[in-house]
Amino acid sequence: MTEKTVVSSGLGHLFMTVFVFNFANFMVVPAITDVSMAALCPGEDECSLAIYLTGIQQAITGMGSLVMMPLIGNLSDHYGRKVMLTVPMLLATLPLVILAYSRERNFFYAYYVLKTLVSMICEGSADNVAVGRRGSAFGILSGISSCSFVFGNLSTRFLPSAASVFQVSAAVSMVSVVYMRIFLPESSMESAVIAVSSKEQTVNESLLEKGCTDNRRPLRTTPSLHDSISLLRSSWTFSQAAIVAFFGSLGELGLYSALLYYLKAEFHFDKDQFADLMIINGIAGIISQMVLMPLLSKVVNEEKILAIGLIFNCVHEVDTFQLRSIVSKQVGPTEQGKAQGCITGLCSFASIVSPLIFSPLTALFLSDNAPFAFPGFSLVCAAFAMMIAFIQSVMIRAPPPPVPDSKLDDSVSVEP
Repeated sequence: MTEKTVVSSGLGHLFMTVFVFNFANFMVVPAITDVSMAALCPGEDECSLAIYLTGIQQAITGMGSLVMMPLIGNLSDHYGRKVMLTVPMLLATLPLVILAYSRERNFFYAYYVLKTLVSMICEGSADNVAVGRRGSAFGILSGISSCSFVFGNLSTRFLPSAASVFQVSAAVSMVSVVYMRIFLPESSMESAVIAVSSKEQTVNESLLEKGCTDNRRPLRTTPSLHDSISLLRSSWTFSQAAIVAFFGSLGELGLYSALLYYLKAEFHFDKDQFADLMIINGIAGIISQMVLMPLLSKVVNEEKILAIGLIFNCVHEVDTFQLRSIVSKQVGPTEQGKAQGCITGLCSFASIVSPLIFSPLTALFLSDNAPFAFPGFSLVCAAFAMMIAFIQSVMIRAPPPPVPDSKLDDSVSVEP
């Protein structure tokens, strides 16, 4: 068997692992709102406690991922993909098992605490992919993530109860761990890092690139605050991309944290209706990633594709992929880890700031104590943050292409 065949087989098993694991975790997204409110505020359609707990969980997860993603990504280079995937995947299964057993208040609190702690680690589980296949792997992984999102929500739509949703989810998650341990080959230690995300609370669970690392100094690629500030000052285009990353993530996370509770309070949605909406969103994401984006990339530059993605905002991965592609071109090959780490850090910081803003707004305007009658006020604020990101993305101009070394000659003149 040739080396190319082995690598292709390894990527295939990696993609299957990602699909099955994300499928299990996406199944519970439409049901978790009903379960949370039934445990904390039984018989009610508005529950400020559930909104605040969701926001706290999101903030703590963001702080944890800000620290853990670079660390675990680097450790993957030293200990291999299977160890650094096995531990987070096993831990991510435990909260599902708790709610599969019971959804009473005490069990929900146990789930909540364990899920919060596990998410801090699982945000940084990592895998290695060869440099030559990094670009194609990104596109395929985004498409696989969207497919697992659609099929996960579709399966929830046809399961009879929240209990069965969590039981099936826990079982499938265990299967994904067993599959990974049996079929996924170990990675080489000098590969570039791609972080595998699994967010419970999202539509925002995805795979993020970490950049190349030096095996002799595993922690030195973690970007410091000074590194990030230097990068932001190095290029106006990079600074614009950073603004887009922050406000885009802020609006995206704010929209997610507010929307489900708004629909529950105002229109009495349940898990089936949540699943229907998420299926539509996921199908739109598959079409945009698998069909529209490849076609547009042939005739439109990345900056315009980013703006188009922010206009429609049908899938976050499209915006993220184009944004990271733009950023990667602003720095040299030895600074890719710092650049991608800076953008990842800004997105993680947005996940900390977002619940501090949107959780109180959502709880206030859905309650009887709202200063004025506008239940969807937090949604408008999230849309405003997305609008800032869109306006900034329109202002991004592609820098001139670098001049080939062979043309760097004093005799070359520039025509007027």
